[in-house]
Amino acid sequence: MAMTTDVHVRDLRYFVTVAEELHFTRAAERLYVSQPALSKQVRALERQLGVVLFHRGPQGVTLTEAGAALLPHARRVLDAWTDGSAALESARAAARGTLVVGMSTSPGRGGLLPAIRSRFTADHPETGLRLRLRQVSWDDPTAGLADGEADVAFVWLPLPDADRYDWVVVAEEPRLVALPDHHRLAEREEIGLAELFEEPFLALPPSAGPLRDHWLALDEREGRPPRIGAEIAGSEETYEALVAGLGVCLVATGNAPLITLGGVTTRPVRGLSPSRYVLAWRREDERRAVVRGYAEACARVVGGG
Repeated sequence: MAMTTDVHVRDLRYFVTVAEELHFTRAAERLYVSQPALSKQVRALERQLGVVLFHRGPQGVTLTEAGAALLPHARRVLDAWTDGSAALESARAAARGTLVVGMSTSPGRGGLLPAIRSRFTADHPETGLRLRLRQVSWDDPTAGLADGEADVAFVWLPLPDADRYDWVVVAEEPRLVALPDHHRLAEREEIGLAELFEEPFLALPPSAGPLRDHWLALDEREGRPPRIGAEIAGSEETYEALVAGLGVCLVATGNAPLITLGGVTTRPVRGLSPSRYVLAWRREDERRAVVRGYAEACARVVGGG
C-alpha cells in the first residue's frame, strides 16, 4: 500500500465531488477548477492508486467497484481533515487573538457593531479575542471573505459564488434612488422604476459581479440594458458623481445618510425589491468557534435577543 501514502487531501476532495455529481463539468464548477484540470487530476489519482475509479461512457460517469469501495473512506478522511483544519484555525485565531470583521461601508444602523461586540465578549469572556474592523473597497463585494483577509464580513446580497458562504440577515431595506437636487424627478414624492430606465446610472466596478447588477436593478429592467454614467468604488466618489450630474444611483435606506449631503436627495422607487444586508462567513469556517460565536452574537442582537 506504499503507493497510496502520498495521496493529497485535494485529490480525495476531487474524487468525492465527482462521485457525488457523477458529472465532471458540474463537479469542476463546485470545486472552482476547470473541467480539463479536474479530469487530469482524477486520472493521475487513478494511476497513483493503480485502479480505475470511474467508468466514463456515453451515458455519463459511474463509479467502478473500486470507486464505490473507496468513497466512504475518502469521505471520513475529508471530514476528519475539516475538523482538524477547524481546530487548527481556532487555535491560530486564539494565538493571533484577533477576529477580522470586513465591511465596505460602515453598518451604522443603530449602533449595531458595538452591540455585537458587547454580546460577543459577554458570551465568550474566555477567548480574550480582539475584534479588528477592516474597511474594503467596493471592488470586492465579499469584503475580504473571498481571499481570506476577513473572517466574517458585513456585505450586501447577492454575493458572487454564493454557495461558498452562509449568512445571517442584518437588515432588509428598500432601495431608494439618489438624485442631484436639481434633477427633474427630485420634486416627486415617489418615482416609478420605468421612469429611471433611460437615466444614466452610477455603477459598481465590474469585479463586483452580481452585486453591480443588483444596484443597477438589472432583474427589474425588463431586458433593457442600463446606461452607465460613471463607475464608483466608494461613498465619497458616489456623492461627487451625483453632485456632478454624472448619473443617478440606487442606495439602501440605511446607507442614504452617507450620500445625502448637500445637493443630493433620495426618493422611494415603486416596483423595486428590497436590498439585504448580511453578516457572512465562509462555509468551511462554520466549525470555528469564534466565527460561530460572532455570528450567533449578531443574530441575537438583530433579533433583539
